[in-house]
Amino acid sequence: MNSSIGTSPVSSAALYQPLENSYLRELGEGFCILWQPAQAPKPELVYFNPALASDVGLQGLLSTGEGGLDRLALAQWCSGTALPGDIHPVAQAYAGHQFGNFSPRLGDGRAVLLGEAIDSTGLRHDIALKGSGRTPFSRGGDGKAGIGPMLREVLISESLQALGIPTTRALAVVATGEPIFREEVLPGAVLTRVALSHLRVGTFQYFAARGEQAQVRQLADYAIRRHDPDLADLDEPQRYAAFLKAVVGRQARLIAQWMNIGFIHGVMNTDNMTISGQTIDYGPCAFLEDYDPDRWFSSIDLYGRYAYKNQPSIAVWNLTRFAECLLPLLNEDTDLAVTIATGILEGFQPQFEAALRAGRLAKLGLLGDDSQGTDALIHDWLALLQAQKVDFTLGWRLLADHAEGEAAVALHAGEASRGDASRLERLFSDPAPLRAWMARWQAICLAQDQGAAQAVPGARAAAMRAVNPRIIARNHWVEDALKAASEEGRMVPFERLLEALRDPFSDAPGYDRFAQPAAREVTACYRTFCGT
Repeated sequence: MNSSIGTSPVSSAALYQPLENSYLRELGEGFCILWQPAQAPKPELVYFNPALASDVGLQGLLSTGEGGLDRLALAQWCSGTALPGDIHPVAQAYAGHQFGNFSPRLGDGRAVLLGEAIDSTGLRHDIALKGSGRTPFSRGGDGKAGIGPMLREVLISESLQALGIPTTRALAVVATGEPIFREEVLPGAVLTRVALSHLRVGTFQYFAARGEQAQVRQLADYAIRRHDPDLADLDEPQRYAAFLKAVVGRQARLIAQWMNIGFIHGVMNTDNMTISGQTIDYGPCAFLEDYDPDRWFSSIDLYGRYAYKNQPSIAVWNLTRFAECLLPLLNEDTDLAVTIATGILEGFQPQFEAALRAGRLAKLGLLGDDSQGTDALIHDWLALLQAQKVDFTLGWRLLADHAEGEAAVALHAGEASRGDASRLERLFSDPAPLRAWMARWQAICLAQDQGAAQAVPGARAAAMRAVNPRIIARNHWVEDALKAASEEGRMVPFERLLEALRDPFSDAPGYDRFAQPAAREVTACYRTFCGT
């Protein structure tokens, strides 16, 4: 991107990319409002993911001009400035609990759903614009977005995608060529987002709060067709109970993945919890550096409601609000409906704990039940990280590196050997407790290897390195990249960081600096912002 953002005139020609809109067709305008995105005066494409476009069925966007992709036509399409006449954008209606306070009417205040692309397997993907101007749900805002927050969504979502965590994704970011006004003047931008759907807990709350149970039923049936089609033929009460159970299970697994990677969402309002189980909204999110379960970074979270350690309990709180919306569909008798919903909600914790434990065992290179003391080993490892303020990502990764060193020494020497733990030990101010813990870990590793029919040297280390990333979207590197793009018009720092984030388990020397944590004094005062 040049420092003078956007210099090309708007063409009247639009790329032809047909989209379906089952949300509008099957649910109707009571669930959304037909609305055209604002025109960008000087749209310029600053980011585009052609592989994602191909994967989700947007081949019409890959028409080429001279020298490759038609960047001007893409900028016009992906900003909503020039769309085919058969695309009918809508602003979706939803409500939500924001930091525990219920707002009965939120909706897409700066976004529109363009429609759905269908991939080669028949799966639907919502295509939506964010930062595309005022809608009837804007609540006094300008509906616009700055280029920094939109590029932030690219970085974090692509990081989670590479880490194997369900997420919405960014297809494109277009600089609009107009300023937006926040605490300072910022270059404006529009994000094109891809999601399995934009159905949220808050979507159901919007109609339930109005006592519109027919609409709740209609929405539930639509969501089942989109996300749980195998449930569609069940009888009604069982269908909705199974649907609730499916949503609870997806969220339990998602939150466990967040916790195992040190991710803090930052704004777990009910309008930011998807029915699909994908992560959505990357405003005030961040990653842990020093391991501190009480940590949060969001400037708008005044009391740590959405701190790292609170994410599982907040997920249950949000899912309880979702279950409340479905009560009339679960049973005509309210007391029986509450009993059914409660039983399903109680399934969150064991599913979450099982997924969390499985993930942590994998990160430690261990298998099996707790007969060898693995649960205590996990607990004590995290306690060590917390007590000595060890970087969460590097602690796990260097343990994996140490396991690899052990395997190499053992293979060379023909016998078990401790290997070199010096890099790991340097993370700890007092390595003595680490050495005691590692002796226990190594004993369990040896016992599991002896119990295996055929232990392959290096297999544990390889498995650990495949789940313990070296590269995450560290907060200071993200901020540096966004500052360069937003304030200086330089995209190279963003592009280099994005390349590293897409290869999180790599030891490529070019990524060395992105593996380094910020200085502790920087992390201590770091704050994230929602981008609005």
